[in-house]
Amino acid sequence: MRRALPFLVPAVLILAVLVLYPIGYTLVRSFFDAGGGSFVGVDNYRTMFTSPETLTAIRNNAIWVVVAPTIVTVLGLLFAVLTERMRWQTAFKAVVFMPMAISFLAAGVTWRMVYDADPDRGLANAAVVGVHDAFAPPSDYPGVRPRDGAGTTTTGDGNVELPAAAGTVALVPLVGLAPDKVPSGAVAAAPPDAGAGVRGVVWLDFATGGGGRQRAIDPAEKGLPGISVEAVRDGKVVGTAKTDGAGRFAFPELTGDGYTVRLPADNFAQPFRGVDWLGPAVVTPAVIGTYLWIWAGFAMVMVAAGLAALPRDTIEAARMDGASEWQVLSRITVPQLRPVLIVVLVTMVINVLKVFDLVLVLAPEAVQADANVVALQMWRVSFGGARDYGLGSALGVLLFLLVLPAMLFNLRRLKREGT
Repeated sequence: MRRALPFLVPAVLILAVLVLYPIGYTLVRSFFDAGGGSFVGVDNYRTMFTSPETLTAIRNNAIWVVVAPTIVTVLGLLFAVLTERMRWQTAFKAVVFMPMAISFLAAGVTWRMVYDADPDRGLANAAVVGVHDAFAPPSDYPGVRPRDGAGTTTTGDGNVELPAAAGTVALVPLVGLAPDKVPSGAVAAAPPDAGAGVRGVVWLDFATGGGGRQRAIDPAEKGLPGISVEAVRDGKVVGTAKTDGAGRFAFPELTGDGYTVRLPADNFAQPFRGVDWLGPAVVTPAVIGTYLWIWAGFAMVMVAAGLAALPRDTIEAARMDGASEWQVLSRITVPQLRPVLIVVLVTMVINVLKVFDLVLVLAPEAVQADANVVALQMWRVSFGGARDYGLGSALGVLLFLLVLPAMLFNLRRLKREGT
């Protein structure tokens, strides 16, 4: 023991200075006010547990602990198992592990561009809009509106309506569409052919270069093809049609009067612009997604190392006995990998409890309160506008207590495996 003491003393001193003293000082400081001059007892802790910001941070940390470590561990297992038989497994593992070489600051900046709300700049919204538009194509006439004084009315839900009767022509002049946005199938607007029923024309009441008469069809004006038109009577839709290249539509089977020609609001709907990834509703899942991108490679490498050390005789015996790949994975591989999976899971739990910089960089200032976590709240209280070091110390103690069980579990597991 005397021989070991000179070697232990430097380590103990470093541990005391860098770990024990900060923990003790933080605990003592948490019982004082913001400036440190007055003892306030447990007031900081009372404030902490009644503050909406802290309660939001604790709730978000709970979401992080439940979701992120589990998904990271599962992804690491899947990647490790799938890459075991891949031809280019080394290259794939390098690509998946590469985000670990990027700082959280750089990752946050990168993914903030990925989550950009504009689909022309943000990759996430570009993908979402592409999938959405494949199943629900956008309108050709977003934001188009009827010409004032044309006798039309626009309802609260955006429908354009015009009274009509059989034997008359319903004229629906529209504006608000740039000439270069007119569909390629459009031709010069023309009134419908004479005939029975309700007929009409929808056109762009605008001539390039100016001139022309308002609310009247001029030679240079184009019809608007493909617009859905409904004939309504007594609140019921009695006919539907689409305008042709000249903007004409007809309901020849209708007789009498009392009709309303209606252009549904879907004709003029704004295009789908994707998801507000960094908005208050989904900012926490978005930040967690970035975290998964960073740490999935770490989990994969850890699990792959454990997988490489497994005895192959049991796996091969199970396959020879007719076990499916799923049965081999769930009943043989995973049970044997249990110690490694626990290491990855506990490491991730400790890591997510301390997550800070990724939320700070990725979440915009306006929604940081919605994405708040305990570590970020501690920083905001201590070094933000309030400069309340007493409350910040109390939050630090809370964070330490949250991390402590996972650390003790890890130490007990390591001690048990060592013996």
